Amino acid sequence: MLNLAINIERMVKNPFRGFKIRIKHEEREYLTKEELTRLEKKDFDIPRLDFVRDLFVFSCYTGLAYIDAINLTQANLVDGVDGEIWIKTQRHKTQIPVKTPLPPKPALILKKYERDPRALAKATLFPLLSNQKMNSYLKEIAD
Repeated sequence: MLNLAINIERMVKNPFRGFKIRIKHEEREYLTKEELTRLEKKDFDIPRLDFVRDLFVFSCYTGLAYIDAINLTQANLVDGVDGEIWIKTQRHKTQIPVKTPLPPKPALILKKYERDPRALAKATLFPLLSNQKMNSYLKEIAD
């Protein structure tokens, strides 16, 4: 757009000509196996924290991002060539197809929410929760 503005003489020069973008790569933190196990075994008296823990653990085991997990439907659970249940979906952000086996622990988490009225109303495997609330509740769990 700047080049077009210069070409049609709306601007004399590009004000960003000497600007360089610097990308700072930071190391992401991750849970250790022990931390994940502790989180899985933690009992919460508050249902919303219990759900957030389940959704987070599900994402840890399947490798799906929050948005990909929360949008899963029954149609995303397919029979794999090995006779086991697989998750077949597409990454929301990149549109890259995903086919991954459904491990036993995430399968138990899905079973826990299969009759949840909020999930049934939206025809998803999990009840809907905004990413903002999810992150807020995860911080509460971390505390």
